[in-house]
Amino acid sequence: MPTLHGVRLWDEDRTIDLRIPDADGPCLHDEDALTDGDIDAEGYILAPGLADPHVHFRDPGQTRKESMISGARAAASGGYTQALVMPNTLPALDGAPARRGETGADEVLDAGARDAIDYLQHYETIHGLDLPVHYDLSVCASADRAGERPSDPRDWSRYLVGGEAEHQGSRHPVTAMSDDGSAVSDTVLDAALAHARGAHLRLLEHCEHHEAGVMNEGSVNRRLGLPGIPASTELTIVERDIDAARRTGTPIHFQHVSTAKAFDAVRGAKREGLPITCETAPHYLALCDEDVARYGTLAKMNPPLRSRGDREATLRAIADGTVDMIATDHAPHTTLEKQGTFLEAPNGIIGLETAYAVCHSVLVDGWIIDERRLIELMAVAPTRFMGHAPTDVHALAAQAHGPSRVVDLGGLSDLSVDARNPQGANLVVLCPGQRWTIDPERFHSMARNTPFGGWHVSGLPVATIMDSRLVFSRIPRTRRQGA
Repeated sequence: MPTLHGVRLWDEDRTIDLRIPDADGPCLHDEDALTDGDIDAEGYILAPGLADPHVHFRDPGQTRKESMISGARAAASGGYTQALVMPNTLPALDGAPARRGETGADEVLDAGARDAIDYLQHYETIHGLDLPVHYDLSVCASADRAGERPSDPRDWSRYLVGGEAEHQGSRHPVTAMSDDGSAVSDTVLDAALAHARGAHLRLLEHCEHHEAGVMNEGSVNRRLGLPGIPASTELTIVERDIDAARRTGTPIHFQHVSTAKAFDAVRGAKREGLPITCETAPHYLALCDEDVARYGTLAKMNPPLRSRGDREATLRAIADGTVDMIATDHAPHTTLEKQGTFLEAPNGIIGLETAYAVCHSVLVDGWIIDERRLIELMAVAPTRFMGHAPTDVHALAAQAHGPSRVVDLGGLSDLSVDARNPQGANLVVLCPGQRWTIDPERFHSMARNTPFGGWHVSGLPVATIMDSRLVFSRIPRTRRQGA
């Protein structure tokens, strides 16, 4: 049972000693990390667990890239205690019954599940394990994400918060709607908005659409001889959906916004009082299209890395509050897939294990925002966005008793926790001043597709606490108090 001595609260200059019960199962940890004993926590801060509203865990159907198990471990390694799983699994998360013989369907049916949502709702029971991250699910806006007809609420309404499946013991309900990987098509947009509104779901929009191109259109793609994707492909969807929010009043959240004009449109919608929110991702903060020549397919994503000016606009959108939260868009692919040509390689990079460090290095070290604001963007705002309550570290600190000021997470009596995850506190211990080098070979994800390998960064999640128990540690042994 580890006890952290002198850990500082994330949003005030106050320290506590924190005693953390051992996990029910094995605690994930880096080699030589401490998982018990008295630990000197000077320089560490205690914050609500990080939350990611945009992850792809590839399970079922593409577990050669990632599984729920490896994705959850990557999340815990990155300091995350909550994630929202996107619907582009195989079968897709549309609630339609799985059909024997289709990709991923046999695994779903052999587990006794009806469909892919049912399978992920009961994944831990099916596999006889506890995953080290809480997760919710996003349902498809269109059937099979094909964009031709809307998904049928009769197939997925049982999986909503308070629905039939939740009453049967599931803790992983459907809390959003998206066709992520593709923009919601014009064909199904109005029906999807109506279904989202009727189910009290937020529509998450992959806000760009193009039929051709592999990287940002501009001087760089012309120099490299690669077909370009105009920045207007993002603005077109953003403006269309802002108009839809204006017409219907349905909340819409724009995923991975990356262009200056799209941010301007979002600003205008917010000034108008429309129910619009947006996120961006670490790679749009740290990279631009000029980096494609250096990183090759590890810099291929959708939306593509945009111009230097768009990157600067993204940083301004963080600074002025236009961006509501930061999401990773964690998108695992195999090494072989990413070793293909730029035209053929799939879009996307992984991000759960590098997000805090990359964002800290770019945003905090770069004097764009301070540490407190970064935690709001990566923990507090996305947790609330997903309908959960961030753990109140002040209520936790108020539990300190005795001259030693120890807060014992195993003996909390009056801590306000998330009603849908009532098992205890969800926290991350961060070391903002820790400098380290990103080594993809040490990742807990199955995938290695990141451009950030070898980067020298600052800011490290050193402990992840879920349900008041330590689920991941990389606290160095030199931190043992009195050593």
